Amino acid sequence: MTRTTQWIYAWLLLLPSLVLLALFTHYPAVATLWQSFFSTAKGSRPTVFVGLDNYQQLVEDPIFWQALSNNFWYAFWTIPISIALAILMAIWVNQRIAGRGFLRLAYFTPTILPMIAVANIWLFFYTPEYGLLAKFLEPFGSGSQNWLGSKGTALPAVMVVAIWKEAGFFMIFYLAALQSMSPHLAEAAAIEGASRWYFFRRVTFPLLMPTTLFVLVNAVINAFRLVDHIVVMTRGGPDNATSLLLYYIYEIGFRFWDTAYAAALTVVLLAILGIAALAQFFFLGRKVHYQ
Repeated sequence: MTRTTQWIYAWLLLLPSLVLLALFTHYPAVATLWQSFFSTAKGSRPTVFVGLDNYQQLVEDPIFWQALSNNFWYAFWTIPISIALAILMAIWVNQRIAGRGFLRLAYFTPTILPMIAVANIWLFFYTPEYGLLAKFLEPFGSGSQNWLGSKGTALPAVMVVAIWKEAGFFMIFYLAALQSMSPHLAEAAAIEGASRWYFFRRVTFPLLMPTTLFVLVNAVINAFRLVDHIVVMTRGGPDNATSLLLYYIYEIGFRFWDTAYAAALTVVLLAILGIAALAQFFFLGRKVHYQ
């Protein structure tokens, strides 16, 4: 087989994936960017080119800035806590302990539940007076708290749900990474008298960096694509306290039918995710160690 034939054969093998990638990823992104420069067609009024008017409206939109701020705080707290819990759970269930299989299943179960089901479960937990959390705190003299109806507690309450669901998913990747490590590393460290904390800090965690980079990219994407359990639990309230960026795009596009403005918001969201991904690979890529 000649080199040219090999080249053609390789591209033919890649062609189905490239077509799907172009149709469902690249084309929608370019079409969204193009649509953001036009107005929304309404009734007999056709769409017209408006240039940067949608982006000007975005800059002057206080709800957009609040949703963006909420999303950054949401990501700031949920991502590191979820990853830290995932590492701790993975290390625990990687040891030879009683009921290890049950623990793995228990940690991973929230991941396989549909987000709508998870949201309804936690709605019961957060229900004032009758919810599980209210009943648990009642013996301690805590008054009835409307966790999802108060501006101060609504967003943290939503964060707890996300952490509960995400940590088990990330744990699976860390568990697989831990199981791929050579046991001779721990044996050598034990012979040298290294403590467990020193071994984790100097050996285990650096070797987990490829997994951490992968998990971090997914965690950032997940933090900015949350819609379903916001719809079920709070609908962005109270007073937009839990309105995140993708939920606001959903409202603009499907509730108010301003597709052009929603397209401009989507372009901003894609830009944020792209910059975040590049920053992660640039700053963490040099710290990644492969076995």
